[in-house]
Amino acid sequence: MVVVAGEQAGKVVSGLDELHNVRAITRGGRALPEIADVVNRSVATYVVHDADPLGAVGDAWADLFDGAAPVGGLEVAIEAALAALRSERLVLPDYYIVLDPDDMPVTRRHWWLGVLAGAAPTRVVPARASVSAVTDVLASLASGRWWPPDLESWLRGLPRVVPDQAGLHGGRP
Repeated sequence: MVVVAGEQAGKVVSGLDELHNVRAITRGGRALPEIADVVNRSVATYVVHDADPLGAVGDAWADLFDGAAPVGGLEVAIEAALAALRSERLVLPDYYIVLDPDDMPVTRRHWWLGVLAGAAPTRVVPARASVSAVTDVLASLASGRWWPPDLESWLRGLPRVVPDQAGLHGGRP
């Protein structure tokens, strides 16, 4: 399973549906558990979608360090994500393809290329926001370590991961 993230994710994902080995699913108005159900039933080589299971955590992390959210919001998002992961309503993707990270706000870029890439370096891949660029990335995805084995500790440690130091310690807070 591959999550495409970024401002143009829905547009890029919908353009991938023409590939014979790809099942492309755009979130639209569907809830994350509904997307997870569609993903789990698919038999395609690549199931690609734009419904980030850690989206609320990433938003809360960036908002915390940008001073745009009240204290405690990140912890609430983390606990909600953990509950959904434990109940299998959400599943972490095999890969994230992050579209145009250089054009993202700095803290958001640190989330993708620092926090997430620090936790699983080969599982977060930057790409231009185009169907052809993402197609090329899909053809060259490398294997590597999975997400941290202790997801609870990793996620609960995120409030201590400072943006400009994210990823410097192998994804550990």
